[in-house]
Amino acid sequence: MPDLHLRLHDDTGDDLATPMPSEEEALRLLAEAEISAATLVPWGSNYTFAVALSSGNEDEEDLLGIYKPQLGERPLWDFPDGTLYQREVAAYRLSRRLGWDIVPPTVVREGPHGVGSLQLYIEPDDRHEDDYEFWGRRDVAIERMVLFDHITNNADRKLSHCLVATDGRVWGIDHGLTFNQEPKLRTVLWQFVGETISSPLRDDLERLLAEEAEVRADLACHLASEEVDAFFERVRLLHERGVYPRLSSRYNIPFGW
Repeated sequence: MPDLHLRLHDDTGDDLATPMPSEEEALRLLAEAEISAATLVPWGSNYTFAVALSSGNEDEEDLLGIYKPQLGERPLWDFPDGTLYQREVAAYRLSRRLGWDIVPPTVVREGPHGVGSLQLYIEPDDRHEDDYEFWGRRDVAIERMVLFDHITNNADRKLSHCLVATDGRVWGIDHGLTFNQEPKLRTVLWQFVGETISSPLRDDLERLLAEEAEVRADLACHLASEEVDAFFERVRLLHERGVYPRLSSRYNIPFGW
């Protein structure tokens, strides 16, 4: 997956700081705004575009987004073809349902290269780029991301997929390699290995299980039924045991981290 920890610039080289809209407003614009410009992000194995979204309203500034078309996905042996963009959206919908706000607003959208995922661009604070000390902390914002990666079976949690926004909020991006039914977890966030899951987060898992029917209906729009079954099995196991599993430095480090 491409590492999208980037900053966008205008023709003068100045940073384009996009005001953060409300979540509902972001979803509306992501779904309805005109894609007025698209620039290929020149790295990674899948085609990814930084896009400008224009609402047509002079009182609203253009929104910046990250567009990942289905047609630009490289086939993988361990993920069904053409499904990565749906996994990006499933990760957002789960994050929103949990109330954790880890994943930026993301929708399925037709774009210049066909259907794909379109995600709100988050302006990163460069002071935390490759900041291992910051991401090695044991605060609840980072623990949420760790637990989120366990239940979504994230196969690609690189440090470049962890962002601190200019307003101080913690975000995770690049969730195309998630929700596989087979164990795939690979991460650079190891500080909670073998430790007890925080009580509030364990309570969130319990709430997720209590709302299983609704969550299943939500995820079924984007994932295969066996992947949803495997997701709930992971949630149940983590909730029952209440401890983060031991990881292997041989198997659980993402490629090119």
